[in-house]
Amino acid sequence: MKETLPSSIEDCEKIPFQEFARKAYLNYSMYVILDRALPHISDGLKPVQRRIVYSMSQLGLSSTSKFKKSARTVGDVLGKFHPHGDTACYEAMVLLAQPFSLRYPLVDGQGNWGDPNDPKSFAAMRYTESRLSKYAQIFLQEIDLGTVDFVPNFDGTLNEPTLLPARLPNILLNGSTGIAVGMATSILPHNLREVAKALIHLIDNEDASLEKICKFIKGPDFPTKAEIITPASEILDSYRTGAGRIKMRAEFHIEDYEIIFTALPYHASTEKIYEQIASQMEAKKLPMVMDIRDESDHEEPTRLVVIPRSNRVDLNALTDHLFATTDLEKSYSFNMNMIGINGRPQVKNLLDILTEWLEFRADTVRKKIKFRLEKILNRLHILEGLLTAFLNIDEVIKIIRKSDHPKKDLIKAFSLTDLQAAAILEIRLRQLARLEEIKIKSESKDLEFQRKNLEKILGCEKTFKEYIKDEIKTDAKKYGDKRRSPIKKRKEAEKFSAADVMDIEPVTVILSKNGWIRSAKGHEINPETVKFKSGDSLLGYLRTKSDKPIIFLDNTGRSYMLYSHTLPSARGNGEPLTGHLSIKPNAAIKFMLSGENDFHYLVGSDIGYGFIIKFSDFLTNFKNGKAVISLKENHQLLDPQIVVDLEKDNIAAVTSKGRLLIFSLKQLPNLKKGVGNKIISIPKKELNSTDPERLKFLKILPFNSNLVIHAGRHFLKLSPGNQKDYTGTRGHRGKKLPRGYQNVDQVKIVPVESHVD
Repeated sequence: MKETLPSSIEDCEKIPFQEFARKAYLNYSMYVILDRALPHISDGLKPVQRRIVYSMSQLGLSSTSKFKKSARTVGDVLGKFHPHGDTACYEAMVLLAQPFSLRYPLVDGQGNWGDPNDPKSFAAMRYTESRLSKYAQIFLQEIDLGTVDFVPNFDGTLNEPTLLPARLPNILLNGSTGIAVGMATSILPHNLREVAKALIHLIDNEDASLEKICKFIKGPDFPTKAEIITPASEILDSYRTGAGRIKMRAEFHIEDYEIIFTALPYHASTEKIYEQIASQMEAKKLPMVMDIRDESDHEEPTRLVVIPRSNRVDLNALTDHLFATTDLEKSYSFNMNMIGINGRPQVKNLLDILTEWLEFRADTVRKKIKFRLEKILNRLHILEGLLTAFLNIDEVIKIIRKSDHPKKDLIKAFSLTDLQAAAILEIRLRQLARLEEIKIKSESKDLEFQRKNLEKILGCEKTFKEYIKDEIKTDAKKYGDKRRSPIKKRKEAEKFSAADVMDIEPVTVILSKNGWIRSAKGHEINPETVKFKSGDSLLGYLRTKSDKPIIFLDNTGRSYMLYSHTLPSARGNGEPLTGHLSIKPNAAIKFMLSGENDFHYLVGSDIGYGFIIKFSDFLTNFKNGKAVISLKENHQLLDPQIVVDLEKDNIAAVTSKGRLLIFSLKQLPNLKKGVGNKIISIPKKELNSTDPERLKFLKILPFNSNLVIHAGRHFLKLSPGNQKDYTGTRGHRGKKLPRGYQNVDQVKIVPVESHVD
């Protein structure tokens, strides 16, 4: 027998691979967006959450029933409605039960359902027990009243609701988070009473503005009592755009000069914050903190104690630092992306959410009332037939006893409908009593009253709105509570600077000619005796304090900044300065400076130009420094001189060919950067000759000081009186020093009372 061959490839549908990939990815992304990651505006639930709540209701796990094993619920959800992994389903169920994760939990759990420090530390589903919470009734109260559509489940054996008829906007009350394909959602929880007031106001004032709504809804309301510190204007902007950020800060108080944190931000962990503070203490970034203790227990779930080193510590500054550097202050993204009534995902603002949810609620209430009205009308119709039977009971009995087709004969005899005739035939003998007739009349009267009320609600817009308002007020009173997260005005937290947390002590910074740097504690060390790597030697040193910035000036006139606490110890050879700073290949560090911000320095170049600059103008946070002194190629930077007195100090300028000029410091400008002004005049022919003349020494000459010129083994002492011969105006040529003193090796400034060696 010949085997049947498979169909040829020509019989299959052919489409381009890129088209197939595009369709497949689009289908997947739409599935993730609509059926997994994003909540629906109507009930605020994702499909798995909706199926958990519905499945628990079908198991009879109401808030008043006995607890049942969570594994039973998960098994029902997976087997009937949600054919996915049991772990993912159970985790979704746990999230619905955790009071520290959900503002209004939908599941009431018994057993280990996790801890705020570790939300995923919950026990396995075979150990925990659960049932629905009281709040979950807002989803199930009207589910059997024709309010929602049912669709077949995944295998077509059961029906499940497409949505749950939520009586409150759970999308805002509990919020939601999720990551889909190309979009995400992060809706923060809100207070039920505040949202209810906003809904009632919006029902009464359909044209209400967002600003008016925000007088009722002041901001999110988290399960924790930590403070919301985002300004009201920023919260309003977030509600207007549907996106933004909300910042929370831990609640604390001072007790016996100890800082005690009693409420942490949403999803902040006491253990993690403890580790963050402890690591700062180990790194010596919190020298003002002596100890930290976690005293949390069952009575006080959050009690984190920070103990300062002494009562001189500024506790406000310390708490500010902790807020800025730990999870004691956290930010939460606000992105109100959801699936709307039209079935499309969209980021909505607060007013749109409330308005659209009220549309859903109004439609649900109409369906509910119409369903009840239809039931009442059907019952009234049946009661009308029963009453006809009681009024003609003998004839009815006669027809039933003698007729071969009593139903048809009853319909014909009393003009009944098929439904009425069927109801009459189902009457029991004991219901033929006189009392039963009275009951039928009484029931008809009650149902007629209900019918009129329901028709009035449907027929009158004002009454319809009042009905919805009454339902919202009733639920707000039943399930609502006070705001937990207070909204406070707080200033921005600032962390300590490096200078605030370091121990202030004298240090000596040592720089080698090859650019290796190190820092030694104290000023007693002699840099001349320090050992260097082979081929290296001392370039310079600087005695300063550990909290002062160190300025490095290179031969191109650029300024760089470091702090000594970032430098390696002097016990070794140090580290290359290029590891800390981005110095250009053709540049080399020439000088180091340190001081207070208001110190002034005299800076100049060997071509005879210079200016006065404040120490603060050297400061920079850029690793590649900043240009301060403009130098052309082959121009040399002279040793910067600290200014003693801006009003009384003079400047002494000595050239390489023995010319000296003394003039008042006030004649030079104060600049932030640049070339400066001419200090001493050097003719171009001298500058460009084979033996060029250059400005060799530039010194600050304090008031009433001797100027000592060293040339070889000889020196010339110029007292304040003798300095007049060389005193002139800035930019002049200067006067030649006496013969024998023109080849200057060194210039010293000595106070008048001092003895010159």
